[in-house]
Amino acid sequence: MRLRHIEVFNAVMLTGSVSAAARLINVTQPAVSRILAHAELQLGFALFHRHKGRLVPTREAQTLYPHIERLFTQLDEVQRLAGSLRGQQREGELHVLSVLALSHEVMPRALRAFHALHPGVHVTIDALHSPQIVSALVLQEADVGFVFSALSHPSLEQETLAEGAMVCVAPRGLLDAAVVRAGAVHLAGLAGVPVVRLGLSDPLGTMVSHACREAEVGLQSAITVQTYHAALALAHHGLGVALVDACTAASADPQQVDVLELLPRIAVPVRALRMPHRPASLLADAMVRCMREAVLQTLQKGPAQAA
Repeated sequence: MRLRHIEVFNAVMLTGSVSAAARLINVTQPAVSRILAHAELQLGFALFHRHKGRLVPTREAQTLYPHIERLFTQLDEVQRLAGSLRGQQREGELHVLSVLALSHEVMPRALRAFHALHPGVHVTIDALHSPQIVSALVLQEADVGFVFSALSHPSLEQETLAEGAMVCVAPRGLLDAAVVRAGAVHLAGLAGVPVVRLGLSDPLGTMVSHACREAEVGLQSAITVQTYHAALALAHHGLGVALVDACTAASADPQQVDVLELLPRIAVPVRALRMPHRPASLLADAMVRCMREAVLQTLQKGPAQAA
C-alpha cells in the first residue's frame, strides 16, 4: 500500500463513509473512491463492503488496521519532532519537565534563582510522569527534565543532582510516641497501620515494594495513589501513613503529621535528563545548577522549615 492509500483507508475506517472521509482529509469523494479502489486492486482483496449506506470493513481490513494505527502514531511523532526542531532557534525560552513531586517545593526555589540570573528568559514548566518526560525529551519537545531514580534511554544523558530518601509521614498520634521521639521507624513497625502506597508503575512505588520483600514485611495497603502529594494529602487527613520522598515531605504540615526517617533506608536520587548537544543547553545548564541547589536546600531544611 502506498502512503496515499493508507491515508484514505484510515480516514474511511475512522468515519465509516466515503463522504465523511473526503471531508476529513480535504479531498473530493470521487478521489477517495478512486484511491480506495486502487488500493484494493493492488492488495488483491476488498477492504470494505456496503451495508445500509455505510462502508463496513472486511476481516482483512480489521487485521490491517492496528498496524495502520501504529503507523499514524509514528507519523504524528515525526510531525511533533519536526515542529520541535523548527522551534529550536527561538532564543530566550526554556521548556522544563518535572515529576509532580518536585514542582511544589523544589521548582519554585530553582525558578527564583534562575530568574535572578536570567530575568528575560521565559520558562515553561510541565509536570508529567517519568515515562512521559523521557518520551518528550527524546522527541525534543523540551530542554531538560527532572525525575527520581534511574531511567535509562540511549538517547538521553542523565546527571545525579542529589540523593534523598523515602520517609514516613504519619498522622499525629497514629504511631507510638516513643517511635516519634526516636525520629525513625522501621518498615516492620508499620505492619499494623494503614499505609498509603504509590502504584507499582511508579519508580518509588517499585522501590518500596522491593524493600518490603527484602525486609520480609507485609504492609497493610489502605489506599494506592499515583502521585506523591496525593499520598501526603491523605496522611494530612488521617487516612493512613504515606511513604513518600523527602522533597514531597518538605510540604508536610508538622501540626498534622509526623515525618520520620524510614528504615531500612531507601535512597531516592534526583536526576536531570537531557538530549546531548541541544541548542538551549546553556540555559538548561543554568536550570540544572539551580535545581541542584534547590533540591539540597529542600532536603536540608525539612518539613518544619520548608515554607
